[in-house]
Amino acid sequence: MPRLFTGLAVPPEVADALRAFRGGLPGARWIEPGDYHVTLRFLGDVEIPVAEDVLEALAEMRPRTALTVMLDGLGIFGGDRPRALYASVAPSPALIDLQAEQERLVRRAGVEPERRKFTPHVTLARLKRDASPEAVAMYLSQAPAFAPLTFTADRVTVFSAKDSTGGGPYLAEAEFPFV
Repeated sequence: MPRLFTGLAVPPEVADALRAFRGGLPGARWIEPGDYHVTLRFLGDVEIPVAEDVLEALAEMRPRTALTVMLDGLGIFGGDRPRALYASVAPSPALIDLQAEQERLVRRAGVEPERRKFTPHVTLARLKRDASPEAVAMYLSQAPAFAPLTFTADRVTVFSAKDSTGGGPYLAEAEFPFV
């Protein structure tokens, strides 16, 4: 049963710039730069027939032009129990529309509705229990200044992760180029 998600791959030059934020945070498990991406829709562990239906549905995406993605800062998920450090993505109408279309298509293919609000981001590190809120606050206050980074996304990729555990390395299972 594959663990799948759709996303926008981060190009190598942007991934290289994000390397500046690696290290210096106790309890962080750093994501490899080659695995950086903006998740559009997490699908989870799905049966092969559902995965095939998802790929068929995604092939019906309406034509769209490439979109500009801007990373604009650092953030954490989890608040008092931090669980991930990320580079935030400025939501644009084109990105929000693309994600909404992904949601409609995968639901039509039989995937349960997403219950979390879409918060576009690039995960830089997953945080273990020993990454205290104080350590995360200290890291954020001492991290290098975040200069906005932009890239052009010209396709949606369906990625697979290790079964039931998540995490990289991620494999590109299918790509759906824009026009």
